This record gives sequence, C-alpha cells and structure tokens, in this order.
Amino acid sequence: MTVAATRGGSGGWADLPGDTALSIRVPEANHLVSAGFPAHVTVLYPFVNESRLSASAHADLAEVFAGHAPFTLTFTEFRRYPGVLYLPPDPEAPVRALTASLTDRWPEAVPYRGIFTPPLAPHLTLANHEGPHTYEAAYDALESRLAPHLPLVSQVNEVHLIVTDGAGGWRDLRTYRLGEGAPQRRPKDACDGHDSSDSRGAGGAGGAGRAGHVRYGLPPTAHRPQPKGTAPWL
Repeated sequence: MTVAATRGGSGGWADLPGDTALSIRVPEANHLVSAGFPAHVTVLYPFVNESRLSASAHADLAEVFAGHAPFTLTFTEFRRYPGVLYLPPDPEAPVRALTASLTDRWPEAVPYRGIFTPPLAPHLTLANHEGPHTYEAAYDALESRLAPHLPLVSQVNEVHLIVTDGAGGWRDLRTYRLGEGAPQRRPKDACDGHDSSDSRGAGGAGGAGRAGHVRYGLPPTAHRPQPKGTAPWL
C-alpha cells in the first residue's frame, strides 16, 4: 500500500462536518476491537455530504442496495497495514460489488478520497493505535490474545449510512436493507437538494431506509493524533 497525492486538508484525510460513509456492522467482533469505533467493514468512505441527501438520494440508495442479496462474511485470519491490525472478510466480492455499484452511481465519491493506491481492500479494523516502530511487536501480542476468538461469522442484511460532526463523532442517519424491493420513486427534481427531514432520518423517500438515532462518538483516547501512516477511521 502506498499513499498517493492527497486532495486538500491536512494530508487529505480530515473529516468535515456532514461527511458521510456507508458501512456494514459486524457486532460479533465488537469485543475484539480496540480502535475506538464499532466493528465494521467500510463499503464507501466518504460518501456524499449530508447536505446532498435528499429524499430522491435516499431512494437511489435503497434501489442500489435492493439489487444486492444478503450475504455471509467469515473472518479467519489477521492481516496488517502499516500501523493497522485488521481482519479480511471472506468473501470480499459482495463488499466490492456494493462499492462498485455506489461509485458507478456517484462517481464523485472516491473511496478514501483517492489517498490509497491501490484502494484499500475490504477489512475490519481491530487496532490502529501503534506507531511504525511499535506496531509489529504490539500486534503480535494482540493477535495471540485474539486468535482464540476466530473464526467469526456475520450475516449481512443491511448497510448503515452514518454522518460525522467533523470532530470525531459519528451517528447513524439511515439503514438500508439488502435484497428488498425499492420504494416507489419520488420525482427527480429534488435529487441533490437538501431535505432536512430526510437527512435527519425522519420519514421521506417512502420508507427507503430505516431512520436511526444511534450515536457512537469516539472515546477520549481515540481523539489523540494517530501515528504517521495510520488512518483515524478505516
């Protein structure tokens, strides 16, 4: 993995208020994660800004996810990026297919802002708190402690849309079911306009997704600067 030319911000990575992401929750792995956020596999980060999430945009998302059947992910081994310990999902193909469908529909939503070349493979981050000179030994020990908990199996039936306040806190906006019929489409005239009731997950889009109010800001320790070569949210 190499770091390509970045696009704005400090290293091209800083989250802005209203940045969104789409992710798969893996609650079976929550007890293994020490990275300051729930266990998840990222489908697309960042997605479009919350200000663009109109009723029509939510309906588009529901339609995209309705075209993908639920699937099962298995996690059996540890892998590493520099400073990051993670679990690769097996198979990767259903996650990659979701990402491809989203980026085909929203080509401006470039995974990880185009920072990583090649793009990061689907993964479940377990830890990202060690620096370049300490992570090998630290993660050797962590792997030994966590190995008895593998393999993990998770059934994936839905994808979560989440939004950040730009200060490290993320909250649920909406949940989209896989393989379910998309609702009747509303007119396209509001496709990129801001529908405040929709972006807050209260109705709209004819039930395109389930609204959510779960907040999961990072604990204080997770707000400290990350070691060079690691990402604060993967």
